[in-house]
Amino acid sequence: MASYVVMEPPAGGREAEATFVRDGFTWLGFLVPPVWLAWHRLWIEALLTFVVMAILSALGERLGQEGAGSALSLLVSLYVGLEGQGLRISALRRRGWREWGVVEAGSLGDAEIRHVLEIGEGGDEPEPLPRIVPDTSQARPAQTGMALGLTHTPGRP
Repeated sequence: MASYVVMEPPAGGREAEATFVRDGFTWLGFLVPPVWLAWHRLWIEALLTFVVMAILSALGERLGQEGAGSALSLLVSLYVGLEGQGLRISALRRRGWREWGVVEAGSLGDAEIRHVLEIGEGGDEPEPLPRIVPDTSQARPAQTGMALGLTHTPGRP
């Protein structure tokens, strides 16, 4: 089962539907990081990734260490593969989206169904349950004395 982070659009936005971001490794982000980032409208991250990968490759060729330049570019790809979805969530937050919660499901379709079932038919969140406040008159009195270890056992040395 995969975890999907549900992001709700801002109140005055054009989008009326929530966006589901799968939390986990992204293979396309690993294989073609700048293209994947640009596809998800992460323009600054895509440009930065492209520039860093180009500089590392050029530096490796210039120093005669093509393998080292390629290995460092591979590390950039690995970073985007591991943290790409987190970058998407951060970009949505910057655009005013808010995080509704996390839904666990086997596929995107199942995640959408579970989300709809949790928020109900009207699209509004359910009423929060009333807070339960403990009755202080029924509380045990504080025990005094010497304590042994992590638990309080009075009277034992």
